[in-house]
Amino acid sequence: MSLINTQIQPFKTEAFHNGKFVPVSDESLKGKWSVLIFMPAAFTFNCPTEVEDAADNYAEFQKLGAEVYIVTTDTHFSHKVWHETSPAVGKARFPLVGDPTHTLTNAFGVHIPEEGLALRGTFIINPEGTIKTAEIHSNEIARDVKETLRKLKAAQYTASHPGEVCPAKWNEGAKTIAPSLDLVGKI
Repeated sequence: MSLINTQIQPFKTEAFHNGKFVPVSDESLKGKWSVLIFMPAAFTFNCPTEVEDAADNYAEFQKLGAEVYIVTTDTHFSHKVWHETSPAVGKARFPLVGDPTHTLTNAFGVHIPEEGLALRGTFIINPEGTIKTAEIHSNEIARDVKETLRKLKAAQYTASHPGEVCPAKWNEGAKTIAPSLDLVGKI
């Protein structure tokens, strides 16, 4: 079953954020746009490159009123040490969320039971707690956060412009489509 247009399930966990341990829950995500970026584990090879990519683009997420959450199956304690020892992860100014109970990885369908790790999954959640985008792929393939930003902008645009859709390769400022019977077979 697809997670698209479903509500996030209740959860409560801990994160390392800006030098502190902070609680993060489903309620934390509500009221603003949220981007959950699942990674297999702290102290791996590809994951720091993705954290750094998100950190390098964090100002853009903030301009869009969105919070980024990096999630691994490690604890918030591991994330503290990861943040302190990895130059790439040390750039993160967003929460590094621990999911040692696998509540989140299971809820979002990215858990690898035989490894106790997560697949690479990216989810954009609207302020009401509804999942609007989902991308899941194999762990050897890292992501480009610029595509996540493009999808966030599209989700925000369609949320504020009901009745319009963003066509392929849509970018902010480009034309959208207002679906109608008159367009069927003409595009």
